[in-house]
Amino acid sequence: MPSPSPAPVVPALPISEHEDDIIAAVEANPVVVVIAETGSGKSTQLSQILHRRGYTRRGAIAVTQPRRVAAVSVSRRVAQELDVQIGDEVGYAIRFEDRTSERTCINDILLGLMKRLIKDRASDLKVLITSATLDGLKVSRFFSGCPVLNIPGTLFPVEKLYSTERPTNYIESALRTSIGAISMALDPVKHELSKHVGVDAFYTRSQDDIDKMVSKLEERIQNLEEGSCMDALVLPLHGSLPPELQASNYCIFDFAPCTLPFVIDCGYVKQRQYNPSSGMYSLDVVQISRVQADQRAGRAGRTRPGKCYRLYPISLYQKEFLEATIPEIQRSSLAGSVLYLRSLNLPDINILKFDFLDPPSRESLEDALRQLYLIDAIDENGQITDVGRMMAELPLEPSLSRTLIEANELGCLAQALTVAAVLSAEIALRATGRKDVEGKRKRQELPDGSGWGDHVQLLQIFECWDQTGYDPKWCMDHDLQVRSMKFSKDVRKQLSQIIQKIAKGPTDVYAKKGRKSEPDYRKLRRALCVGYGNQLAERMLHHNGYHTVGYRSQLVQVHPSSVLESDEYGKYPMYVVYHELISTTRPYMRKICAVEQGWVEPILKKLEKLDINRLSGGLSAVKESEPVELEDKQVPSPKKAVDLKQSEVESKIQAARERYLARKGKK
Repeated sequence: MPSPSPAPVVPALPISEHEDDIIAAVEANPVVVVIAETGSGKSTQLSQILHRRGYTRRGAIAVTQPRRVAAVSVSRRVAQELDVQIGDEVGYAIRFEDRTSERTCINDILLGLMKRLIKDRASDLKVLITSATLDGLKVSRFFSGCPVLNIPGTLFPVEKLYSTERPTNYIESALRTSIGAISMALDPVKHELSKHVGVDAFYTRSQDDIDKMVSKLEERIQNLEEGSCMDALVLPLHGSLPPELQASNYCIFDFAPCTLPFVIDCGYVKQRQYNPSSGMYSLDVVQISRVQADQRAGRAGRTRPGKCYRLYPISLYQKEFLEATIPEIQRSSLAGSVLYLRSLNLPDINILKFDFLDPPSRESLEDALRQLYLIDAIDENGQITDVGRMMAELPLEPSLSRTLIEANELGCLAQALTVAAVLSAEIALRATGRKDVEGKRKRQELPDGSGWGDHVQLLQIFECWDQTGYDPKWCMDHDLQVRSMKFSKDVRKQLSQIIQKIAKGPTDVYAKKGRKSEPDYRKLRRALCVGYGNQLAERMLHHNGYHTVGYRSQLVQVHPSSVLESDEYGKYPMYVVYHELISTTRPYMRKICAVEQGWVEPILKKLEKLDINRLSGGLSAVKESEPVELEDKQVPSPKKAVDLKQSEVESKIQAARERYLARKGKK
């Protein structure tokens, strides 16, 4: 390992004043909690402090970040301050990208099972847990009373300005407030600000809405007093940006040499939540917590006094905001996390009794075990299978990693790689509109999925783009986000490299040139059926409603955006798999693919003998002859699903007929 380098000249940050206290606590304890406020320098300086004090002589400093943008940005900043190349002494590893080497001694990776590891490696493992918002006492109790250090962060006072009432349109209110703050920022003489100033605005909308907001801001800035907006730069920052733009825009806000005296807080956040009882996701706009509000305000005042414009009354902050944010582990699907735990070769772990800092519900853990069992990642005793081990090595959600492994066996790996990449990039079809001079929507038609559904359509879209040499104009002509399509191309390349060591066939995109007939999608659909074995639905007998197959059956509908086709009688396929369930105006299946009954039967047989106690590792043995029940609920059989009331059935049939006749009329 390289010897520690001298401390570089960096801006004085509050955490630097506490270096001796931090090191003393680290040397005396295996675990130390550092509660460091926003702006203290915790993200960039802690690893360097440990590096200077010799902690990289015998091993590496591993830093976790909950978001990939932060992981990349922080590691780049640390590399810059240490004057080293990213990927050498300082690197990062995130999903689909690994910038580390044998020389790396400071590395952003996901760490787990700290409490268990400390018992085995207390002599040479040191753990620092740091956050601006963490409940230090709770963490201290979790780690048997470890010390808690509190470090101040905000260097200058931040004035918090509240609205007198709730805005009827907080987007318009945020826009007006942004313009006012930008006007102040662009008049440094009048307001005695430095030349380089910034306004950080927290909005809560979709990618399209953020892009529209950027356009509106740019338009209004241009209408300000002549000469006052020459240096104005409006930058979006959201999860759909490609990694390089996320990193660069994030760096400008957090690490560039500019002040950030103005923060605009709308008081809401768009939060994706998973319901384990239904297997359904919802994307809800919810109020932030007081901790989140204070964290947002803390972004101002780092280098000079600042202002935080809160677009809500103080009574809302005091009486209605939750004290702290609900932990993500309590509102997410845990299938990937449980698979990771099972891949660690620790057979004594009982998943349902695992020691979490913020324990998820038993229902969430049981849901994860069922998912993994139905796609062969764990066996009936809850132990990881050979398939599960291969799945754990792929940076994908379990359903997609299982699809790739099955596709490799069936000989359609190249097609499955494309589908997995496009789904991982979360490409929105026809997300933006182009209009001709008459104002009518103008676009070239996308492939139709050959009637089999959305997974096949995504494959066809990518293959068509491949045939153009990945021409960005083709994407624009078809109203596809160029950035997202390029990201899917990069993801596909990286997945191909990862799976190369087990690939049994070619991984390159199949060329359509010279094909005399429609390509065969049967193998791909079969692989999808195996991969999405826990996301299966059966059509009702008399109409086009579906009920999910599994623990708790529920009625769902095909999403209106789906290209799944009905037969000549207006009926959808009897069985489909879906990428996700979402709840909007009603429960919908999104990203659907038709599958065959013969492929479904093995999944139904597994459901019949599913025993949640054995899956958790909680029982050493269960007699095979005993009847298997899920607590007090028997696994519902698809053939025993109760149909809707007759009046609802008739209305659904009539609606299906009308849709079918409408489609026939268009043809």
